[in-house]
Amino acid sequence: MDIAEKARTAAPLIDPFMRKISYLRVSVTDRCDFRCVYCMAENMTFLPKKDVLTLEELDRLCSAFVSRGVKKLRLTGGEPLVRRDIMQLIRRLSRHLVSGSLEELTLTTNGSQLSRYADELADCGVRRINVSVDTLDPEKFRAITRRGDLSVVLKGLEAAARAGLQVKINAVALKGVNEHEIDDMIRWSHGLGYDLTLIETMPLGEIDDDRTDQYLPLSQVRADLMDRFTLDDIPYKTGGPARYVRVRETGGRLGFITPLSHNFCETCNRVRVTCTGTLFMCLGQEDAADLRAPLRASEGDDLLHKAIDEAISRKPKGHDFIIDRDRQAPAVSRHMSMTGG
Repeated sequence: MDIAEKARTAAPLIDPFMRKISYLRVSVTDRCDFRCVYCMAENMTFLPKKDVLTLEELDRLCSAFVSRGVKKLRLTGGEPLVRRDIMQLIRRLSRHLVSGSLEELTLTTNGSQLSRYADELADCGVRRINVSVDTLDPEKFRAITRRGDLSVVLKGLEAAARAGLQVKINAVALKGVNEHEIDDMIRWSHGLGYDLTLIETMPLGEIDDDRTDQYLPLSQVRADLMDRFTLDDIPYKTGGPARYVRVRETGGRLGFITPLSHNFCETCNRVRVTCTGTLFMCLGQEDAADLRAPLRASEGDDLLHKAIDEAISRKPKGHDFIIDRDRQAPAVSRHMSMTGG
């Protein structure tokens, strides 16, 4: 590689709206041991192994983005911890933490495998994880996840705490399902030292339920919470789209991710790569770039960097999410489990 080429492949990734891409979310598998009602159909058809990036390819891809200025790397799924030998990848990627090139290596998990992996994650330099828990009712938890066991997840959270991992609980706000539990979720999570982030359901992929019935605007939730809690806006940021408040009565942080009621596109610093190597420049758009082909076409990364540059030059200003009775089809056809939750 000549000097000019080295300079190009080390240049930061800047999109057409002058936003610097510093956060990469990578799905390491489309498989999951849950079938959450807002995320997946109950009878999913998963990808053949040949279509999924190998651990070595995932390492090359993530490392290429780190060399271009990505400072935060989040591994997602499906459920990332059900990927065979996933800790080999996490241990390899941890070298970027040691070198200082990467500021944070983290993951989003459903918590089912945390009891097994929490200590090793901490040993690899993971300091913070997101765990999806939508309800504290065991029966309702099984209904939402279609097969999850809340007690297993709670034991996983205990293991994470013992390992020194900072936990943020993610809860999707679902009308008629958990909207009356949010107060309890706040008190529970904050009582254990966890942050809590509420998320609006997103119109991705055909599922078995009607998302119009699921959608609960967080603007409405926040207004309702203010009848019982004092919510103080704070400048806290994790690099993602959540806007945080401090709940004065509990002392804990509460985040709101609002892709529908108040989108966060103007500050978007993120791109996502699926487990097949497809780069989505926007979660809410279908436009994508194939990174698997350049990965497999050469042992070097020149073709990969060219494909990344071309894709970032097409990153849109924002998404087109909408949920209403007149638009029954999802905004995009892929499931969240494919893109990475």
